[in-house]
Amino acid sequence: MSDTEAPIIPRILPLPRAEWTDAARDVFAFWGEPNAWEEGSKTNVMMVMGNHPELGKAYNVWGKHLLMANTLSTRYLELIILRVAWRVKSAYEWHNHVGYGLNAGLTLEDIAAIRGFPEGGNWSAEDAAVLRSVGELIDDGTLSDATWAKLGGFLNRRQIMDLVFSIGHYVMTSWALSSFGVAIEGGADRIGFDLKTASGKIPRRTYKPGETEDWTDTRGY
Repeated sequence: MSDTEAPIIPRILPLPRAEWTDAARDVFAFWGEPNAWEEGSKTNVMMVMGNHPELGKAYNVWGKHLLMANTLSTRYLELIILRVAWRVKSAYEWHNHVGYGLNAGLTLEDIAAIRGFPEGGNWSAEDAAVLRSVGELIDDGTLSDATWAKLGGFLNRRQIMDLVFSIGHYVMTSWALSSFGVAIEGGADRIGFDLKTASGKIPRRTYKPGETEDWTDTRGY
């Protein structure tokens, strides 16, 4: 664990099996994980969200649009999520999206440079505008006129809308994960903010739900 990561103390535990209702099982199984309806999800956040099925189902539908149907390119989305994870120190989001970022074409060097933005990194003007948007929204609650104009030069109206909502969603998710004390899954090869894994192996690409037939196997849970 790096100096920037604090131990996770659970405040809301995964829903106990004795309390699994059909509504809770809908939350567990939403992403198509095999046997999740019967056995629960292997993803800790889904098991925690099962404590509040109405919220969990709404969160899943909203989150699926931003993760799977976003009008932004996958590269821009992963730049956003990793920058958010670094800014708000969400170890859970960082761990999960390093592999997604690699699958989107980012290199480990790119991902390392996200932490120090705007210093370092071989960013295009477009990449820089996307990364800058994260800081402006977190720090100022809005986008500057200059950044808005820059984004408008390469993103359409829907893409800019998705960009703003994506940043807000992943900040909100990070708040929830940190506040509820949701830990990285115990069987996962934890990736720290320093990009070192618990096993010492080099981080590898991972796949989003349904992206490959064996997408769950890449998680290592």
